[in-house]
Amino acid sequence: MVEVVMVRHGESLANQNNEYTGWSDVPLTTAGMKEAEIAGTIIRDTGICFSQVHTSVLKRAIITSNIIMEEANQLWVPIQKNWRLNERHYGALRGLNKDDTKRIYGRNQVAQWRRSYTAVPPKLDAPDSDRRYKQQLGNKLPTAESLKMAFERILPYWQDVIAPELRQGKNQLIVAHGSTLRALIKYLEAISDSDIDGVEVPNGEPILYTLNNDLTIKNKQILVQKKKQQ
Repeated sequence: MVEVVMVRHGESLANQNNEYTGWSDVPLTTAGMKEAEIAGTIIRDTGICFSQVHTSVLKRAIITSNIIMEEANQLWVPIQKNWRLNERHYGALRGLNKDDTKRIYGRNQVAQWRRSYTAVPPKLDAPDSDRRYKQQLGNKLPTAESLKMAFERILPYWQDVIAPELRQGKNQLIVAHGSTLRALIKYLEAISDSDIDGVEVPNGEPILYTLNNDLTIKNKQILVQKKKQQ
């Protein structure tokens, strides 16, 4: 058996402001940093030791992973940062308030963009130019993504990088984003395209999967902070 823990980054400034974020690089709030600290102490209390940490190239996830590992007394563990673990790209919706988009486009349309597996939000007119993606993506950055498109770019990272480590019995930590983790959960739990609509991943809440040798799920547990004895 082997264990993989998934954690969505702590609350970001965009979360606080109820804005679409996607590949925009926004900071954590003070509350988000506290959520990361709590996640780290929860993980520390389990006694799980990791061989590797995997995160995106967006600072809200990177900083969360650093805080978690510091609190878990495992800051020395190697960390891999990869664009494939980035949040789903929300295209032209990024930076917009979610309630405002409901008034502009209608609740049903916004619900489709946010929760449907295949719906693609309005695209950017042109992809961004960002040095962090130049080597691997060149000028082929996405201008918007459905969850399905995000799933298809995330899955190779799981199969080629994370799964081989798990098969060697090495515990892994993934600190990423709501849509990223929904995609991985969909894959691991074989959730249907329609049912993934109902899956939510709260900020800073560690999800522990205990896997069999063939990487099928033996157990799933949401890790919570232990109550202090009075």
